[in-house]
Amino acid sequence: MSEVKLFSGTNSKLLAEKIAKHYGKKLGDLTMSKFSDGEMSPSFNESVRGCTVFLIQSTNPSADNLLELCLMIDAAKRASAYKVCAVIPYYGYARQDRKDRPRVSIAAKLIANILTSAGADRIMTCDLHAGQIQGFFDIPLDHLNGSAIFVPYLERLDAKNLIFAAPDVGGVARARSYAKHFEVEMVVCDKHRKRANEVASMQVIGDVEGKDVVLVDDLVDTAGTLCKAAQIIMDKGALSVRAIATHGVLSGKAYENIENSVLKELVITDTIPVKQISEKIKVISVSDLFAKAIHAVTGNTSISALFI
Repeated sequence: MSEVKLFSGTNSKLLAEKIAKHYGKKLGDLTMSKFSDGEMSPSFNESVRGCTVFLIQSTNPSADNLLELCLMIDAAKRASAYKVCAVIPYYGYARQDRKDRPRVSIAAKLIANILTSAGADRIMTCDLHAGQIQGFFDIPLDHLNGSAIFVPYLERLDAKNLIFAAPDVGGVARARSYAKHFEVEMVVCDKHRKRANEVASMQVIGDVEGKDVVLVDDLVDTAGTLCKAAQIIMDKGALSVRAIATHGVLSGKAYENIENSVLKELVITDTIPVKQISEKIKVISVSDLFAKAIHAVTGNTSISALFI
């Protein structure tokens, strides 16, 4: 077996350090130099020849995060690494996974092509916006599930009137999997958008009266949909509303929207660095989940034990 080495991009340094600690290794020494115009130049300060290299970097905008990861992959391949695995806790541009209107890009497929062309031998990620994105790759992809950390958290709440809700029709399968595990009912918030990040109308399909509702989503961007869904659910007679979402993108007025909402709490993970502290936002780490997945990959064992 080849030696395993873990390195981090600048965007995911804190998470990478936690992953390395759980894995039982220190992060490798890598320098990301920049020219005065912003051009990036990565260099490994230790040998990776013949090593299985894991490069940890979320690719949320700006595009520099993606380009930095590609440059690291290229540098590792040119340094004669045996295998290069791109560990992407948050896979950016995943929302553009199909042509939903004429003359648009399928960005998720383009990113898959870019990563493969850069030289990645394997991809490891968590809670893709759409599961079918796995099919965009012709190399192995390990798709981890955030339920492995959210389910234990929800079990500790010991809510007696628990019910799950999908904030839109696209999240029904995700919410149903939680409802099935806890053996409770689920409801759906049916929304109509005028344009991206702007909800025109929404209605709740199902009964939430007297229930403690958990909204389930893969990511929170401006939190507009989430906060509107929470308000409508409370108006329908729910006792409380909290939300769980793997990726806290939290752009625009997200923090303001969450603070002013009826949400009891928003539970996210550290796949994306949190920009500011909020009493309503709780962050739990995916570091142990990724460390166990890396152990499974390097030990040629199944990762199915990581799924709930």
